[in-house]
Amino acid sequence: MEKKKLTTASGRPYYEFENSMTVGNRGPILLQDYFLHEDMAHFNRERIPERVVHAKGAGAFGTFTVTHDITKYTKAKLFSEIGKQTQLFARFSQVAGEKGSADSERDPRGFALKFYTEDGNWDLVGNNTPVFFIKDAKKFSHFIHTQKRDPKTSCKNPTAIWDFWSLNPESLHQVMILMSDRGTPFSYRHMHGFGSHTFSFFNNKNERIWVKFHFRTMQGIKNFTGKEANEMRGIDPDQAQRDLVEAIERKDFPKWTLQIQVMTDEQTKNVKYNPFDVTKVWSHKDFPLIDVGIMELNKIPENYFRDVEQAAFAPAHVVDGISYSPDKMLQGRLLSYPDAQRYRLGVNYENIPVNKCPYMVANYQRDGQMQVTENGGADLNYRPNSFDDIAIDESYKEPAMKLESNMADWFDRNENDDDHYTQPGMLYRNAMNEQDRINLVNNIVSAMSGISGENKDKIINRQLCHFFRVDIQLGVSIAKGLGVVIDEKIMARVQPLLQT
Repeated sequence: MEKKKLTTASGRPYYEFENSMTVGNRGPILLQDYFLHEDMAHFNRERIPERVVHAKGAGAFGTFTVTHDITKYTKAKLFSEIGKQTQLFARFSQVAGEKGSADSERDPRGFALKFYTEDGNWDLVGNNTPVFFIKDAKKFSHFIHTQKRDPKTSCKNPTAIWDFWSLNPESLHQVMILMSDRGTPFSYRHMHGFGSHTFSFFNNKNERIWVKFHFRTMQGIKNFTGKEANEMRGIDPDQAQRDLVEAIERKDFPKWTLQIQVMTDEQTKNVKYNPFDVTKVWSHKDFPLIDVGIMELNKIPENYFRDVEQAAFAPAHVVDGISYSPDKMLQGRLLSYPDAQRYRLGVNYENIPVNKCPYMVANYQRDGQMQVTENGGADLNYRPNSFDDIAIDESYKEPAMKLESNMADWFDRNENDDDHYTQPGMLYRNAMNEQDRINLVNNIVSAMSGISGENKDKIINRQLCHFFRVDIQLGVSIAKGLGVVIDEKIMARVQPLLQT
């Protein structure tokens, strides 16, 4: 094979690679040694801003294949017929962990998918959990600050974490999932993925229905215990990344089944919880899972930085037949996610190959940093105009979202909005076996043991009250593990809470 010549970035072949140009054999380096300066200048700029959340992750390309007909719910072309395949890119990640953190850290896992459809790219940006810690985007930056390093010590601060959670009982559902063994997945291949938010479908008759997305691993759920996860941090901090790469390279392609839940407008008026609250789940009994298709990952990117690090997802990226809902967290993400990508990768981030729609893109966006496409060529950059050939297709008009009568109170919905205990209680009693409950208590006790400072007792007691309201046995077990004596005074405070 003919070898390539070493060149500068501008393409000039270069010979003196190992020896800097100097005055004489030992003199100072000459300013004209352009290759030296170019190489070091590029090296100084190799790193782009780290994602504030989801910093460390793994990615792969694959396909989605439709196995069941859901066209009565949505006109989205990727679901148009059984057997249809759509190319996709998937990125799995930690949420709070930094780029150098260990893969087995206790943390939710991001589950982000980009479907390359003929109507544009659809990004489904969720987690490996069906719920989240908070239900309003205004709290998001404050919550994430508690998960990051303390501004004084630059260490993780359990006191801040539990202080925030104890003051926001809406976090209980996600906290209990995080503190169970589901908070330490064995690998990305062995976890479910969820859109988490409520989205909407609309069909060819412009009938809208509410939907939740579930990707269920066909490899089976497999988790570390807390002890195993801690041991793996020292053995192989990149264990999940390595596992995904090696599985695909040996052609053991990981697969997930896509299932959906659907809810009508009428049904939203009758459920006892806010169906647009991301801290709540929809009952599988009342809203059973409907099979849709299979996702398979079968190709590891040839260059991690190019495809995984520069992959940019945003829940704002939907396609015809799929849309949003009044979920407050989702509404906030519609703005913040694309904004984060523009900051991190530049205003033209959707021109990067992994993000670029492989089908036609036609608009009036021009210029900006790192504009590396034809930049619209000689076409116009304004509308309306009398000259160009870009037309609006009315068939893509989205039906109006109803906001009348009972639907007008979506954002201030009902008296059960502050019931943050019923579903976590069902999770504890019905979805966990005895060993799961033991591990949950041990993990919570371990995590809460890090609380310190003058408000230690106040934070612990406040959080214990929440656990008592979830399940009295859960509260007693955690209190016992923390060495908190459940005296008559504490029980007198707890009993009225248990009755509300």
